[in-house]
Amino acid sequence: MAKYNKKVCLLGEFAVGKTSLIRRFVYDRFDDKYISTIGVKVSRKSIVIPKDGELIDLTMLLWDLAGNEEFSQVRASYLRGSSGAVLVCDLTRKSTLDNLHQYARDLRKISPDAHLILAANKVDLISDHQATVSDVKELAAHLESPFYLTSAKDGDEVEDLFRHLGKMLV
Repeated sequence: MAKYNKKVCLLGEFAVGKTSLIRRFVYDRFDDKYISTIGVKVSRKSIVIPKDGELIDLTMLLWDLAGNEEFSQVRASYLRGSSGAVLVCDLTRKSTLDNLHQYARDLRKISPDAHLILAANKVDLISDHQATVSDVKELAAHLESPFYLTSAKDGDEVEDLFRHLGKMLV
């Protein structure tokens, strides 16, 4: 079985659920206590991906980057070598969706061939949504990336999101 290691960055504003998505995917857990990520935290998960009649052992190195407005040299160094990225927005704060354009541009400057996938998180908080599915579809089309409506809390679409990205990476 072929083995690959791929670096994946999770990008988006503070409190959109990047850490919670990783925790749900890697440990199948959710914790509603918010603790802001400072700098970067790296997690790892191995999955098996079918490709061309074979099975690929893919280890995803998941880089959880702190959300902030400024593109810094530090963040640029974190993005270097990325094979892919999950752009995460919070459906209850439309501005977090709008700001993903800049995160995508920043990534493309450093890793132009990185694969993008969009996670519109907190789908479970439907009564609080400010961004619509149409808004998400429009951004995904503009970025030429697939998208998933996720809930780190309930686990909705989280596994599918990362498996889809895994297929894109191999």
